[in-house]
Amino acid sequence: MEKIEEVSINNSEDIILARQIAREMAKELGFGLADQTRITTAVSELSRNIYTFAGTGRVVVKALSESAKKGMEIIAEDRGPGIPDIEMAMQDGYSTNKGLGQGLPGTKRLMDEFEIKSEAGKGATVTIRKWLR
Repeated sequence: MEKIEEVSINNSEDIILARQIAREMAKELGFGLADQTRITTAVSELSRNIYTFAGTGRVVVKALSESAKKGMEIIAEDRGPGIPDIEMAMQDGYSTNKGLGQGLPGTKRLMDEFEIKSEAGKGATVTIRKWLR
């Protein structure tokens, strides 16, 4: 049976809830503490981006099972302003919000797979995956 949890992101408390759900699922799937922390950090970053830049959105956390591989997939999506320049947003140190500019590139480094889609005025979707070793 496929396990899926969804969290609507509408306020800062929802960011905490998304983190907790991701950590719990990672633990249930057998990820070690280091990977649980990586997953939780990535979910926190993506959830915060939704809240900061779009106001609202959602985070979907799924257990994955593909042939002999098991892992997790997290989809963070919003209908906000979108990311005008994905290539620039993926550069370390680039920030549109006076941050450190480590969010998206840092999230990519924490996970095994990272995909981002965005259209100006229509929002953004980031899909990340972590596989059990």
